[in-house]
Amino acid sequence: MPAGESRHPSQPPPPPAADPEEAASWLWAEIKAESRRDAESEPALASYLYSTILSHSSLERSLAFHLGNKLCSSTLLSTLLYDLFLNTFSADPDLRSAAVADLRAARSRDPACASFSHCLLNYKGFLACQAHRVAHKLWTQSRRPLALALQSRISDVFAVDIHPGAKLGKGILFDHATGVVVGETAVIGDNVSILHHVTLGGTGKAGGDRHPKIGDGVLIGAGATILGNVKIGEGAKIGAGSVVLMEVPPRATAVGNPARLVEGKEASKLEECPGMSMDHTSFMADWSYTI
Repeated sequence: MPAGESRHPSQPPPPPAADPEEAASWLWAEIKAESRRDAESEPALASYLYSTILSHSSLERSLAFHLGNKLCSSTLLSTLLYDLFLNTFSADPDLRSAAVADLRAARSRDPACASFSHCLLNYKGFLACQAHRVAHKLWTQSRRPLALALQSRISDVFAVDIHPGAKLGKGILFDHATGVVVGETAVIGDNVSILHHVTLGGTGKAGGDRHPKIGDGVLIGAGATILGNVKIGEGAKIGAGSVVLMEVPPRATAVGNPARLVEGKEASKLEECPGMSMDHTSFMADWSYTI
């Protein structure tokens, strides 16, 4: 490959309109077209792609089928889970629009994401997020034993442990996702990106509202830990490996253990949306080391 040439496939054009129905239809057409191309280029995957994507009439049917097969066990049957996922997705249009936003988030923010269909089939962070949305719906409907059983299967299969009480916005990217833990009263806003081994936890065994509140557009680096009912402001950035115990203002950067705000030039007050730009190192221009 010539020097400087990107391995990341060119981005597809945006959907024709902001209307959720049109956006979902456009995305589903893209996913089916990608799957047909993959089936032609790799015949070994043709049957898998047909049964998981090409035989289905909509994104929610494909997603329900795929999640049912991923999360089933000898006693929690795939057919039961398929009906559960499909009925929940079909009854709540917001869940489908959230799935569309999450797919677009992965495709636009992760240079390793080769296609929408690749994300739908293989990104466990995306799959865990969609399964959690169903578990959260069950939780709000007071079907808590089933919600907790689903949480347990998500944790077993995807190594992502999100309590069904946690609230997630749209456009969420769990990048790699392994080891992510999100507590019961945590809230995650829209267009947030979270790397692997991130914990949004409590500070002890006290009950009540005890978990972090993550604002829109936040970027949380790998291995970061945020504890307690603290607010991470809109557009903030949490450095990898940081331990955050205090509130982080909007558009600020927090790094270290315990985390402290990066101070310096005006650039430290972030102008871009870190959760979408995925820029983990812009604060380095303002960093100074004391020896």
